[in-house]
Amino acid sequence: MKDLTKELHTQCMTMQMGPSHPAMHGTVKLLIDIDGEDIHTVIPEVGYLHRGFEKMCENSTYHQVIPYTDRLNYVSPFINNVGYVMAVEKMLGIETPERCQYLRVLASEISRLTDHLTCVGASAMELAAFTAMLYAIQGREWLWELIESLCGARLTTTYTRIGGVAYDLPEGFRPQTRKILDKVQSLIDDMRGLLEKNRIFYDRMRGTGVLNAEDCLAYGVTGPCLRAAGVYYDVRKAMPYLVYDRLDFEVPLGKAGDNYDKFMVRVFEMEQSIRIIDQVLAQMPEGPIAVDDPKVTLPPKEKVYNSIEGLVHHFNIIIKGIRPPKGEVYFAVEGGNGELGFYIVSDGSEKPWKCRCRPPCFPIVEAMPKMLEGAMIADIIPTFGMVNMIGGEMDR
Repeated sequence: MKDLTKELHTQCMTMQMGPSHPAMHGTVKLLIDIDGEDIHTVIPEVGYLHRGFEKMCENSTYHQVIPYTDRLNYVSPFINNVGYVMAVEKMLGIETPERCQYLRVLASEISRLTDHLTCVGASAMELAAFTAMLYAIQGREWLWELIESLCGARLTTTYTRIGGVAYDLPEGFRPQTRKILDKVQSLIDDMRGLLEKNRIFYDRMRGTGVLNAEDCLAYGVTGPCLRAAGVYYDVRKAMPYLVYDRLDFEVPLGKAGDNYDKFMVRVFEMEQSIRIIDQVLAQMPEGPIAVDDPKVTLPPKEKVYNSIEGLVHHFNIIIKGIRPPKGEVYFAVEGGNGELGFYIVSDGSEKPWKCRCRPPCFPIVEAMPKMLEGAMIADIIPTFGMVNMIGGEMDR
């Protein structure tokens, strides 16, 4: 009887994944060298959503830049708005009223909730947990309705202004927020029940996409990916801004730095965001929502429509813009994916000489080869999902 065994040899091949692959979200391409199911090398290719954000800023007044920041991380636009205007305010040397600071924290944490719900829901769906995705989308829809009642838009909010915010809380906002947060918390609990101990989800997430603390720090990774590796770093705690130093909240940490820890960190962060919003609604004082400085803040509409002084004031700010003193400044906030920073250089004119955005997504995508080399092809999907790469933010 002839020997029925035969030694088979595989051949290493290069595979292109994206940008049209559904798991790549149309904004990135991975060049992968594989041997069978094993990944040898990974080369991320980015830039598919590059729109020249920084160059557009150089040709716009400081106020005109605000809508551009909405289009960075378009899943949590409030945080982008806050980061940019606070960099400009730091350059101007102004401090916003207390109520304005609470409003900015409120808007930022609602945005963080929508960001994490999108990430967790999409990642679950890509692992065939479609019910969890529906829960996340429902929760996000409720929060978007809340955002719409606050500023009139769902995604591209343009809510902040240099020196303040555009609108105060609408009537009935507090009870509406409390009601929605209760429902969102219930959805988060349901998602945890569906996924946390689900054998298929656990096996696909645990031990995959590992990025330890040393590698995170070497690549400049921040946000949930860094905290999943056990590093206690959150801009809201490390460099407190607005009124975060007055609020009681925790920074969730993981241990292994794998996809499962990244998932759990985001789930716990959503619970902390709800906790922060509760405190903001309880502590927020009455008062103005913008600084009383005619060189910075637009006048109320009733003054614009009913007095020549108000009209001239409005005209000067819109046409001529503000003129920060010469100098440079860097200001960072805690975005949905990590440290979102703005480096602005002023030459004393009405337009920024340079406006550099430090996107948290970029170093995380740069570290993807470290997470994937030596893994299996199937591990790409949960790993990329937990990276939560947002093309507008990374490519700018």
